[in-house]
Parts: sequence; C-alpha cells; structure tokens
Amino acid sequence: MEVLIENFLTAAIVIMLIAFVLFAYYKKHQSETKINKLKIDRAKEYGFYEPVSLHPVINEDICIGSAACVSACPEHDIIGLVNGKGRLINASQCVGHGACFHACPVEAITLVMGTETRGVELPHVSQDYETNIPGIFIAGELGGMGLIKNAVEQGKKAMENIIKKLPSKKKGKYDVIIVGAGPAGISATLTAAQKGLKFLTLEQDNLGGTVFSFPRAKVVMTSPMELPLYGKVKLHETSKSELLGLWQNVLEKNQISINKNEKVLEIIKYEDNFEVVTNQSKYTASSILLSIGRRGSPRKLGVPGEGLEKVSYRLMEPELIKNKNILVVGGGDSAIESALLLADEGNNKVTLSYRSNAFKRAKPKNIEKIETAKALNKISLILESNVKEIKEKEVLIELKNGSQIPLENDLVYIFAGGELPNKFLEKIGIKITKKFGEAVLKH
Repeated sequence: MEVLIENFLTAAIVIMLIAFVLFAYYKKHQSETKINKLKIDRAKEYGFYEPVSLHPVINEDICIGSAACVSACPEHDIIGLVNGKGRLINASQCVGHGACFHACPVEAITLVMGTETRGVELPHVSQDYETNIPGIFIAGELGGMGLIKNAVEQGKKAMENIIKKLPSKKKGKYDVIIVGAGPAGISATLTAAQKGLKFLTLEQDNLGGTVFSFPRAKVVMTSPMELPLYGKVKLHETSKSELLGLWQNVLEKNQISINKNEKVLEIIKYEDNFEVVTNQSKYTASSILLSIGRRGSPRKLGVPGEGLEKVSYRLMEPELIKNKNILVVGGGDSAIESALLLADEGNNKVTLSYRSNAFKRAKPKNIEKIETAKALNKISLILESNVKEIKEKEVLIELKNGSQIPLENDLVYIFAGGELPNKFLEKIGIKITKKFGEAVLKH
C-alpha cells in the first residue's frame, strides 16, 4: 500500500511539474504573440511591413515554432513568433542575407523576390549569368542575390563563364571590366587575377560596396565561403570592418588594385568590344561584369566626415539604439519615420535637419506626426539647414543666415534619396523583368 501511495505521489509530482512547464510555455508564447502583434501593427503604421526586395516566406504548415530563424537573424524584429509560428514583422527592413533560411530546422522558409502585389524589377540573366546583351554579365545583388556567400560564389562562376566566352581575337584593352567591388565584384576580381586575365575593377564608392554601407557593425555569415586566391573563409559573426579588412589584405597580397570612387556613367556596345565611360576616363573591354547593388546608390551629402562609421543611410535595429544623440537628415517619409522611431526608443535625443522650410515630399500623416513630436519636445526640428561637417563627437549645422551651430552627436542617418540602376541598365539595352513573389532560394 505504501509503495502504491509513494508511486501515486511521485506520478502526481511529475504531472504537476509537466503542467507547470506547459503553463509557463503557454504564457511565454501568449506574451510573445501579444508583443509581436503590436510590433506588426506598428510596422504597418510606419510602412515597414511590406517587403521591398528579397525576403523570407514562412510555410506555417511546416513551421514548428523553434524560433531558430528569429535567433539567426542579425537585423532583429524582421521575424517573430505569433501563436507559435514564424511571422514577418518589419519585412521592408530585411536585407536578404538568408540567415533565417539556413537556420530553419524543418526547411519551412523560402527566400522570395517581390510579392504577389508588389513586383521587384530585376535584369534578365541566363543560367550563365549573361544578360540579353552578349558579353555583359551580372552577378550578386543586382541579379537578386544579396547573400554574401552566394554573391561570392556567383562572382566566381560568372567570371569562369566569361572566360569560356572570350573571343580568340580581343579588340578591347581589357579582357573584362568589373563594375562594382562588393562581395560578387571582389570574388570576380580575384578569379580574373587567378586565371591571368587582363582586367579592371571600378567601384563608384569604397571597397565592399553594399557591405561598406551596412548600418550596423556586425555582418553575419551563415556558412563558410570559398574566396579565390585565399581559400575557405570561416566567419560566422564578424564586424564589417574585419570583413573589409580581409578582402583588402587578399587584394594587397596579390598586388591587385581597384579603382575606387570612379563611377561608370555609360557602357557602349560596338561590334567587337565595349566602351566604358566613367567620371574619370574611358576604357575598352571584350566583356563586362556588372556586380553593383540593386537598391540604388544612396545620395551622399559630400561633406567632411561623411565616411565615419557612425554615418548610415538606412535605419535598422532602432530598438537597440538607446541614450544617443542622433541627427537625421532629410525631409521625406523615410527621414521622418526613422526620426519618429528613434525618438520613441530608449531616451534618445533626436534632431531632424532639412534644407527646405517645410516638408513637401512626405505623407500628410507623417507631417502631422512630426509636428506633434516637435510640440511634445520629443524631436528637435532644424529647417532651412544643411550639414556642414561631421565629426567624431559632434556635427556642424549651417543655418539659412550662414551661421553654424555645433550639435553633440553619436549617430547620423542620412535620407537624401538614391540613384536606382534601372535607367542605367535600360540605356545599355539590358532587359528588365518584374518578379512577383518568385522563389530565389528554396529547399
């Protein structure tokens, strides 16, 4: 009898423990669902909910709610759990590196370009990465592949395909001109050097392309990548400066130079070669590899100090930014929405500088919100002003009357518009098609 009672008590204790764990698990998910639903509502209100480029699509029938995708994403709040299933939150902030895709234990995630209602324009390329213009190839983000590892692989493969198609009698000065020195362009450059080609690499900005302009310090590599003339790169989480340093070291070790701050203005096709016109010179080549970004080049202010790491052209992870003196530059919806988000977070002191005397490019609702935030002293507005200089600990703002005021500063976000590459591509003759929810990577 005593044994039965003892077994009964043991069983009762086990059941109670299980019930407690299940209850705690239920409450945690209930709280998580409530928080993420509020975040989704907020993302819809600020216009961050709809994807604009490459993004994950989660199959809820397969999803087991492990939250591996949530943990893997370095951007934070792109994905969250709602009722135990993965859901997109700030989808427009996704940069398409695919960490969630690789982390999912049940292969419930597909990486998709565009949505059923919002298409994304991409140049048409063949399986060999060649466009409809023979001799012009595309690799990396411009072709829809923003993942660093895959962009590196594409740059290598595209260059190998260019080699196969090089004419026996070359009329251009170079075998190939590589436009863009991001992950794909660097990989293609190293491959061209490895194969003994006569090549030239042009970069309108700095080494690293899109990676250089990442608004966060960390870059996540989902798996090792093979870099030509270097070997296997085993980095999981590193700083963007470390990754750029690695690329720079490989280039220097192999005595490879890249023409930085040289922007390609035009590519002209002749019968047996191409002429590339830049803001500095003209070049001829048998083939061209375009490895530029597809989000467009952010328009720069052109002021001293703009190259500091604290300067960004896109807001990510606002919830992690606390107790900072922040300057937001611009008068459109992106500038206003970002300023409002930053002002809502962690005791930040936010100043918005705009060159005009009124907001003319923003939605009426956003203008109303920014005026309300000003009235409540949540945001300081400096209209009819321009950034004169950016320093480590402050920025100089020039007013309409020519006087300058210094502002204590930790971070600068610039939203001065951008230059999308579509017109550039169309002028060359490259066909552009619209992708409506088309899978780029699936299991």
